[in-house]
Amino acid sequence: MSIKILAVGKKHEAWVADGIARYEQRLRKPFDVAWQLLPHSARDGDAARAEESERILAKLDRDAFVVLLDERGRNVDSPELARRLRAELDGGRQIVVVIGGAYGVSDAVRQRAGFVWSLSALVFPHQLVRLILAEQLYRAQEITAGRAYHHV
Repeated sequence: MSIKILAVGKKHEAWVADGIARYEQRLRKPFDVAWQLLPHSARDGDAARAEESERILAKLDRDAFVVLLDERGRNVDSPELARRLRAELDGGRQIVVVIGGAYGVSDAVRQRAGFVWSLSALVFPHQLVRLILAEQLYRAQEITAGRAYHHV
């Protein structure tokens, strides 16, 4: 079982794809990732959020543990993130990380999430969030394996 990442938006830009590939080459089960990109809505505002959120919800398995990336979520340090992910993976649950569109996600997606995670109080471009996420998944893998990538 791998970690699935659902991201609203276009394909990875070249510089992002290169960076993600560097981390993906190092990821091993159960921390390996499968990306699924969902198209942006052609609408704006609330209508776009609703349409994109329906697409997201349609892709979520009933038993999956959903991690929603949102700047209003909870800030955690890397060791805590590693523990949370490892606990779900050890419990046999698939993890799905959701990166919503420019207008965010609906309350239904937020309620479906088992964990709403903020990378920072800052807002980042979606392409950069993808790269940061890949690095943090690699870091979580290394922390849970007790390797020296993460220095305390």
